[in-house]
Amino acid sequence: MPVFIIAIVIIATLFLFGYFIPVRLWIAAVAAGVKISIFSLIGMRLRNVDPRIIVPGLIMLHKAGLSVKLDGLEAHYLAGGDVIRVVKALISADKANLDLKFERACAIDLAGRDVLDAVKTSVNPKVIDAPKEGVLAAVAKDGIELKAKARVTVRANIDRLVGGATEETIIARVGEGIVTTIGSAESYKNVLENPDLISKTVLAKGLDSGTAFEILSIDIADVDVGKNIGAQLQADQAEADLKVARARAETRRALAVAQEQEMKARVQEMRAKVVEAEAEIPKAIAYAFREGKLGVMDYYSLKNIQADTEMRERIGKSPEEKKKEKE
Repeated sequence: MPVFIIAIVIIATLFLFGYFIPVRLWIAAVAAGVKISIFSLIGMRLRNVDPRIIVPGLIMLHKAGLSVKLDGLEAHYLAGGDVIRVVKALISADKANLDLKFERACAIDLAGRDVLDAVKTSVNPKVIDAPKEGVLAAVAKDGIELKAKARVTVRANIDRLVGGATEETIIARVGEGIVTTIGSAESYKNVLENPDLISKTVLAKGLDSGTAFEILSIDIADVDVGKNIGAQLQADQAEADLKVARARAETRRALAVAQEQEMKARVQEMRAKVVEAEAEIPKAIAYAFREGKLGVMDYYSLKNIQADTEMRERIGKSPEEKKKEKE
């Protein structure tokens, strides 16, 4: 039993010794010429710093002829930075004769930017499509739509990486310049004949101001003719005017119909009054008979006049009116 316990104690001691004292890393650092004590490695473990990241970084910096203090790497690691990418960025910048300090590289990395990619972009400029997908449409003054796509060659500006705008800002500004140039052209033919007008106008605006990039060139990759927006708008306006005119005509027709119906109603009202007045005639004749003011011969003469009048009215009616009376 004591032998078993002793074996466990020995194994635990070896494990703790191998964990807190990374002998292999210390040997690798010493063999590479990096001066680091075994107690510094133990201190990294106690400070929750991974020596498997710090020691290789020190070795790469030493081999590249750069001098960075151990405390600086540890501080950047504890701050949540990517030590290896910062080290690689420093080495790349040194080989490219770029003035990149360790503090600046750490600030760029902690700001969320890829410092190594920024150094690579400074050495080897990259091309950004504006817009990223498809084309950008704009309308010239003559109403013709043009669809354009630009390619912007940019180089990272290391001094403005912290606080500078990203690629999206460059793309947005280039797109604004394209729309402005096409929209101010008197004819779409001017843009087709001289597509460099777009490049010159956009470059003159200083679009890289306040961004993390420096614009080297803007090239128009494609310009296509789209729809005749002006003609389409005029056609739509004419269609809208036609609908308005139809609505107004329909309103006038409805008013005319209403007036016609009103006049018919008034005619019927007048006819009713005539019928009402004619109904008083027999009463008046009877009253004249009783008072002795109308004789029999006078009455027959009146009836003959009425009969003659009715006959003349029937003769004077057209065939259509006679047909309607029969129906």
